[in-house]
Amino acid sequence: MDLNKRIARTAGLLYLIVIVTGIFSLGYVPSQITVQGDALATVNNIMAAKSLFRLGIAGELIMYTVFLILPFTLYKLLQGVDRNAALFMVVFAVVQVPIGFVNTLHHLDALTLLSGAPLLRTFTPDQLNVQVLLSLNAYRNGLLVSNIFWGLWLLPFGYLVFKSGALPRILGVLLMVGCFGYLTDFFGRLFFPGYAETIISSLITVPGSVGEFGICLWLVIIGANVPAHNVD
Repeated sequence: MDLNKRIARTAGLLYLIVIVTGIFSLGYVPSQITVQGDALATVNNIMAAKSLFRLGIAGELIMYTVFLILPFTLYKLLQGVDRNAALFMVVFAVVQVPIGFVNTLHHLDALTLLSGAPLLRTFTPDQLNVQVLLSLNAYRNGLLVSNIFWGLWLLPFGYLVFKSGALPRILGVLLMVGCFGYLTDFFGRLFFPGYAETIISSLITVPGSVGEFGICLWLVIIGANVPAHNVD
C-alpha cells in the first residue's frame, strides 16, 4: 500500500508540473502577447517581452516532457483496474507529445523572423509582421489538433478513476465528460466560424479542467489506496 501511495503521489506531482507549466505557457503568456488580428501590435508585444515569450516556449517544452512520463506512472498505478483501458490511456496521451513538440517550432519560427538576421532584410517590416502572425496562427491550429488527444486520453483515464474505487468517482465522471468537451471544442472551432466567440466555447472544457485539477490535488495530498496486488 505504501508503494501505491508513493506512485500516486509521484503521478500527482508530475500532473501538477504539467498543469502549472500549461497555465503559464498556454494561458498567461499568450494573453500578454497576442492581439487577435493585429500583426503589428502582436509583434510589438513580442519585441517588448522577448524574455517572457522565450519562457513560454521553455515552459511548454517542460510541460510536454513531463507529460510524456505522466501516463506511464498512472499506468503503473491503475493497470490492475483494467489493463486494456490503461493501455488506451497511455497511447492517447503519448500521441499528443510529438504533436506538441513540433507545434512549438512555430513559436521558434516567430523568434527567428524577428531576429534581424541578414537573410530577412529582403522582407519589408509589414511582410515580416504578417509572417509572424501566420506562424502564431499555425501554432494555434496545432493546439486545435492537440485538443483531440487532450480529450481522448481523459476517457479511459476517467473510466479507470471511476472503476478503481480508490479515487473519488465524481472526478472520474468529470474526466470522462471532459473528453467530450475537448472533442466538442475541436469540432465546434473546425465547422462553426463564430464558435470561438460563443459562451459554450469558454465553458465546454471546464468539467475536464476541474476533473484534472481535482485528481491532481487528490493524488498529491491523499494518494490512492489501490490494492497492492494490482501493481506490477
